[in-house]
Amino acid sequence: MRKKDILLLGITCLAMQSMAQWKPAGDKIKTQWGESLNPDKVLSEYPRPIMERNDWVNLNGLWDYAVLPRGGQEPSQFSGKILVPFAIESSLSGVGQRVGDANELWYKRTIKLPANWKGKNILLHFGAVDWDTEVFLNDIKIGNHRGGYTPFSFDITPFLNAGGEQKLVVKVFDPTDKSYQPRGKQVNKPEGIWYTPVTGIWQTVWLEPVNKKHITNVRNVPDIDNNKLNVDVCSQNTTEADIIEVKIFDSGKLINSAKAANGQSLSVSIQNAKLWSPDSPFLYDMEINLYSEGKLADQVKSYCAMRKISTKRDKNGVMRIQLNNKDCFNFGPLDQGWWPDGLYTAPSDEAMLYDIRKTKDFGFNMIRKHVKVEPARWYMHCDQEGILVWQDMPSGDRSPHWQMFEYFTGTELVRSAESDANYRREWKEIVDFLYSNPCVVAWVPFNEAWGQFKTPEIVEWTKAYDPSRLVNPASGGNHYRTGDLLDIHHYPNPTIIIADPERATVLGEYGGIGMPVENHLWQPDRNWGYVQFKSPKEVTDEYVKFAEQLKNMIRVVYSGAVYTQTTDVEGEVNGLMTYDRKMVKMEEDRLRKVNREICNILE
Repeated sequence: MRKKDILLLGITCLAMQSMAQWKPAGDKIKTQWGESLNPDKVLSEYPRPIMERNDWVNLNGLWDYAVLPRGGQEPSQFSGKILVPFAIESSLSGVGQRVGDANELWYKRTIKLPANWKGKNILLHFGAVDWDTEVFLNDIKIGNHRGGYTPFSFDITPFLNAGGEQKLVVKVFDPTDKSYQPRGKQVNKPEGIWYTPVTGIWQTVWLEPVNKKHITNVRNVPDIDNNKLNVDVCSQNTTEADIIEVKIFDSGKLINSAKAANGQSLSVSIQNAKLWSPDSPFLYDMEINLYSEGKLADQVKSYCAMRKISTKRDKNGVMRIQLNNKDCFNFGPLDQGWWPDGLYTAPSDEAMLYDIRKTKDFGFNMIRKHVKVEPARWYMHCDQEGILVWQDMPSGDRSPHWQMFEYFTGTELVRSAESDANYRREWKEIVDFLYSNPCVVAWVPFNEAWGQFKTPEIVEWTKAYDPSRLVNPASGGNHYRTGDLLDIHHYPNPTIIIADPERATVLGEYGGIGMPVENHLWQPDRNWGYVQFKSPKEVTDEYVKFAEQLKNMIRVVYSGAVYTQTTDVEGEVNGLMTYDRKMVKMEEDRLRKVNREICNILE
């Protein structure tokens, strides 16, 4: 037998072995990407495109797992295999099991480092783990992280065995709605607008070799009014004598570059810049170099865009959202980011991109990412496709008195010191994570009144920490005179309730037109929508009726609007698409036409 044939036979046998160890759990509907999932090639794309290096190893795949009472030791025997990075409650994990607040979820696998990584510092990266994570390498606890929505990493170099395999163990605790932590729509008893818990690893796990002196973060802020890009570069194990260099490229051609001592901010001049917008989402390539004693110590690839988001009064005195100093009506769907087979985790990168492209094809120019934070590649796709993003903070803790439609004068929720500190830490991590993505144009610290507390203080901190973006204080929540937007919710039809002469007024949620579609339902009964119809024509008629009403309101006051929602989610059947993404529930040509008219109404 030829070597090539032996190699192919070996690969085939390994694939068959993986399939024998894994199959989707349960009998819920699935997407086409979930149905064709290969457990040997799960979300294999580079996971951090805003700061890319060539060399890395993906640790997604089958791991050992066990669910044990909280507070115990690492199990001597594990229960079976789980497909990382799908949450244990999901079908694609191959387990489909609840964990609960009395238990902890354990993971284990072995890793072997490539021979050419010898002499390098090895970083272990987690895209996101929900919620309280402890990591052990070769029976040594090397670190922990609290927070279900942001990436974190550890330098595992000091804890590696000399040669051979390394034992990696991860322990996760997630009380879901039994504690104060940010959790979005997750509850232990899903119904209506509340969904299945997500516990454990739900984004890519990966390894990366770096030099001892290396770049850890790149943060860029465009300034189109002054024709420059401001850049801050963070690094590890460096000195003030080391040098940072930033280069900007347009289709491979060097546009400009700048150097600074390590720790100093950089400004790179970009004259006659190509501005980023939904109509023309142009991205410049970036190269960031770290020099030490005249030698290249590290290099990462990135990208940037020249765009500006702001507010300004129009000729009629109405405060408007502006993109690149021009009035721009922000219009898009409420996007929950849930999947019937993967829950929080899209079954593939192609699936994630499909939702974004379909949103753009529907005629929208914006997405409100609702009480969830996506993997880094989702934001990269929005950057590339040209979609504005309003980014919510995932809700958590409790809800105080809710005083709709007027300025709140009551007593806000008082969180515990631990809950307060945790919210601030997780919110800062989210802002840091997405700081350089041009698609993100608005931060939303609170949704409605869920967990809303110290609103002016949180909003003012957010605005000061990132003055380059708008801050929407509480979408549909208790309103205070702070931030850049006043955001009203009203179902099902759009309406004007109050407006703010000092801030841009937006309709943060409306719609919710429902239609259950047989054979595309998460559950056969108890399906819910604000209003329900029986055919695509009926749904589209109602949608267009609302859209025409909205047009009149835009001329008077509104600068943005959010339609509920992109897809059905579990028991909610008010999506533009079914939960499995196999059917668009409206007449697409009519939907696209009226949406584009709305997006262009202020031009």
